[in-house]
Amino acid sequence: MDFLYFSLLVLSLIVFLPFSSSTYQKLSGGSSLSVENPGDVLISPNSTFSAGFYPVGNYAYAFAIWFSKPSCLVLQHCTVVWMANRDHPVNGQRSKLLLLRTGNLILTDAGQFNVWATDTSSLPSVQLQLNEYGNLVLSNSEGITLWQSFDSPTDTLLPLQPLTRHTTLVSARRNGNYSTGFYKFFFDDDNVLRLLFDGPEISSVYWPNVWLLSSQAGRSAYNSRRNAMIDSFGNFTSSDDLSFLSADYGANWIQRRLTIDYDGNLRLYSREEGKQTWVVSWQAISQPCRAHGLCGENSLCRYGPSTGRKCSCVQGYKTKNQTDWSYGCEPEFDVSLNARHEYTFVHLRNAEFYGYDYEVFYNKTLKECETECLQRVGCKGFQYKFNGNGVYEGFPKALLRNGHQPPNFDGDVYIKLPKSYVSLKKEELSKETISLGCRQNYTINLERSYVEGQENGVVKFMLWFACALGGIEIVSIFLVWLLLSRAQQEENVAKEGYLLAATGFKRMTFDELKNATKNFSQEIGRGGAGIVYKGVLSDGRVVAVKRLNEANQGEAEFLAEVNTIGKLNHMNLIEMWGFCAEKKHRLLVYEYMEHGSLAEMLDSHQLDWEKRYDIALGCAKGLAYLHEECLEWILHCDVKPQNILLDSGYRPKVSDFGLSVLLDRSKLSNRSFPKIRGTRGYMAPEWVFNRPITSKVDVYSYGIVMLEMVSGKNPRKGIELIEGGKGEMDLITWVKEKKEGAESKETWVEEIIDRTLEGNYDKKKMEILVAVALDCVQEDRDARPTMTQVVERLLRPTH
Repeated sequence: MDFLYFSLLVLSLIVFLPFSSSTYQKLSGGSSLSVENPGDVLISPNSTFSAGFYPVGNYAYAFAIWFSKPSCLVLQHCTVVWMANRDHPVNGQRSKLLLLRTGNLILTDAGQFNVWATDTSSLPSVQLQLNEYGNLVLSNSEGITLWQSFDSPTDTLLPLQPLTRHTTLVSARRNGNYSTGFYKFFFDDDNVLRLLFDGPEISSVYWPNVWLLSSQAGRSAYNSRRNAMIDSFGNFTSSDDLSFLSADYGANWIQRRLTIDYDGNLRLYSREEGKQTWVVSWQAISQPCRAHGLCGENSLCRYGPSTGRKCSCVQGYKTKNQTDWSYGCEPEFDVSLNARHEYTFVHLRNAEFYGYDYEVFYNKTLKECETECLQRVGCKGFQYKFNGNGVYEGFPKALLRNGHQPPNFDGDVYIKLPKSYVSLKKEELSKETISLGCRQNYTINLERSYVEGQENGVVKFMLWFACALGGIEIVSIFLVWLLLSRAQQEENVAKEGYLLAATGFKRMTFDELKNATKNFSQEIGRGGAGIVYKGVLSDGRVVAVKRLNEANQGEAEFLAEVNTIGKLNHMNLIEMWGFCAEKKHRLLVYEYMEHGSLAEMLDSHQLDWEKRYDIALGCAKGLAYLHEECLEWILHCDVKPQNILLDSGYRPKVSDFGLSVLLDRSKLSNRSFPKIRGTRGYMAPEWVFNRPITSKVDVYSYGIVMLEMVSGKNPRKGIELIEGGKGEMDLITWVKEKKEGAESKETWVEEIIDRTLEGNYDKKKMEILVAVALDCVQEDRDARPTMTQVVERLLRPTH
């Protein structure tokens, strides 16, 4: 019996040992962590971070730090913030992290190779700890830091982690591949933070725009510290004057990380406590294809909301490697042709290829640019565009790199191809496109050999038996878990009705919203699309529920639009928390705004000049996001004070966006609408005269709102002629006549300023507001600025 009991005890230990937990608060000298025990991890004091062996391929591991709170359940789905050996993964057997008593921390591969080490030494005793900031610190008994992970970041910067002249963020290679990629975020030699594409053949800086001086980009090269940091509230500051706030700035219970992603964009991510989903709260590049090197040479980058970023070869070229677009495309034609008469040009509309120009030709005709390119054997084509100063510019290209089609770009590219090739391809080629970042099935093979040890036959039998028994238990547990999770999923769908998208907002029943609003009893606003009621959800949140007028819109179409709007995330756009699509009922649930609408605040005369200026800037940022950053798909079509809401800090949030017009960028050539949209007094002339509708209709309406904020006069009401005249005039005419009839160009703005301000305002800033507003309300839509240009002008220093 004793022998049988002992045998069963040994067998149970063999079966369950791999699943035992051995988490550590700290690692002392002479201790180690083993790759073969998944429980061998260091945890931070509050369990927010973990450090241990992280799987990066089949039987391949890296020693890493990741967010472990909230629990990421499956280790491969955790958010990694640091790796020691991202380019040299270790084997899944006999690999260890060893803290030697001498003070050196080393990572061994299968017990044979040292792939990483801190190269530190200390006579007093040493210990390794992971603190609550995500910093892995090696220190001695005297408290002296010998090494820390904050000094050698990979692709992520955590709050309070400094970025210095000695540190660089380097992207991962692709989604799911953690090895070193091609994009870097670092302090350049001019002390300015930059984003760099450092490819296998070429390298180029792409942010900030290289054609801008540091001062024009809002940066200062006159510093010697080279230090940057983001705090726990979401405020990023740098010694080169780069600074920004996260969209959720101020909340310190939110997890944050600044990461340079594999697509070359620098993004600040936020995650609320307890939630699984990260949200982008700031990004460096608003147009996804502006990062260099995404698609390689002779290719074009395009972006769509449902398909994501895609690459395609330009006409006359084919892909080199369909699993990796960084290799670009190669010619399909005979490149040995040299005679200029053997070539012609294929027109590529609204495209741009950055850099690699032979020179710039000013005021040249299209034919002259063709001749210049034909005379150069190496010329691949040329850029041709109108520079805004009345002349055309030509840029003959030695290479076709960094190609993309930015919104509102007024320029074309002419690709140089052999006439014989073009004649064979009479119809436009339909090139296959492949999504960037799609995870390919791959295996990381370690290019090393390992000596297999001798195994005892009895032990081998016991191990196989234990593994079989453990396998049966695991399969049983998995089947039970699968059945329970499926039942739970069906119950959640039935009870909660969450929209299956990466949005997180909730689908609600009509009865639920009816109870929340006490049978729609407290009306807080109304418009042409419906009535807004105040309500309180079952979880205590105060909400604004908009009950849309009964429409013939189908549920599928409504859900598709709500899905798009629910993905929007900007500090100056109202946040949607839920919706209802039940029979003919269509309701939207928004966050409640304490100060109501801008219209109410203007009527109550509670806004000083500073609040008005900040409101104008915030609204411009929100509309710019809708037009140019949010996939470039949404027009508001009804910008007015009633649709601009103010929170407790008078921060503006544009509301009622998106359900007006959701546009497919590929179909913008057909800008027809079944009916006029908007509100009288704020509508652009395009609506009245049946002209093509673009984002400039929102720019016009925004300009009217600005004039209303400055003057305090409602554009829907005529302004009486006082000086001997009769009748009324509209707000724009009144402002223009004041400007033209003023005796002094320096003081005319004072005549239109809202009298309730009683002269308390910044003259320079109010002049900027008026000047921008007048540009926005020009009758010619092409003469109006974009909302991004409006933001830039409002942010520009006044001195």
